[in-house]
Amino acid sequence: MYTQPDQTVEHKNLTTRLKGIYRSYRDSQKKRGRKKKEMLRSNNRIAFYSSFIKKGDLCFDVGANVGNRTDTFLKIGAKVVAVEPQPDCIDTLNSQFGKVDNVTIVPKAVDASPGHSCINVGSSSTLSTMSDEWIDSMKKSGRFDGHDWDKKIKVETTTLDLLIEKYGIPRFCKIDVEGFEYNVLQGLTKPVGFISLEFAPEFVETTVKCVNYLHSLGMDRFNYSSGETMSFTLPKWIGEEEMVKMLRDMPKDTNIFGDIYAVCRDVSDL
Repeated sequence: MYTQPDQTVEHKNLTTRLKGIYRSYRDSQKKRGRKKKEMLRSNNRIAFYSSFIKKGDLCFDVGANVGNRTDTFLKIGAKVVAVEPQPDCIDTLNSQFGKVDNVTIVPKAVDASPGHSCINVGSSSTLSTMSDEWIDSMKKSGRFDGHDWDKKIKVETTTLDLLIEKYGIPRFCKIDVEGFEYNVLQGLTKPVGFISLEFAPEFVETTVKCVNYLHSLGMDRFNYSSGETMSFTLPKWIGEEEMVKMLRDMPKDTNIFGDIYAVCRDVSDL
């Protein structure tokens, strides 16, 4: 006996298939959009750093994390010393760059002196820090609400001077250590070509100390970039006093952050 198909079931099955096709299309479009945005960000980074890093230059990536900037420096043609103390990040760096000739991975933290210290591991690895004071400031300001630092691990430390002694004087040293910048600089007794370090208004006095210290080493021109713009905010390089005043005059706004750039007075090709 012939039984007519249940059209309701067929309709539901068709609807389910169509929804699946739409989800796949939507997910592929989102993935394509993310790749396009990341490619644009990567191209912006390369263009920015290429203004002062050239092929064959030596770069230090202090606080390399998973190698975002290391990858950029490599694409420019630089040689990179990537310094990172977090075990998971070291594994990622080794996986991505372990066999790359122009990369040396140093599984240590950078401090004022060699030895051992503790790092506060953040719920996001990019927020891990050796500065308890920085964590307190960020908690008070609410900049990283929802993040915590509930784990400490012991790590080996080195200094910038020791890295220079072993690998040479870098053209550029990127320091990304979440509030521990001044301690890192205390292990440096000679100028390098360019140095960058992060700033945030609620922790500005430590950044001021960094600017003062860099000036004492002979790094006397400064500029900064806002957020992840990958461009200098100021049309020209300024002196130490102007940079300090600008930092102190910034509103204590958690939407404001960026990187300070310092240049050695002997560098003329700007």
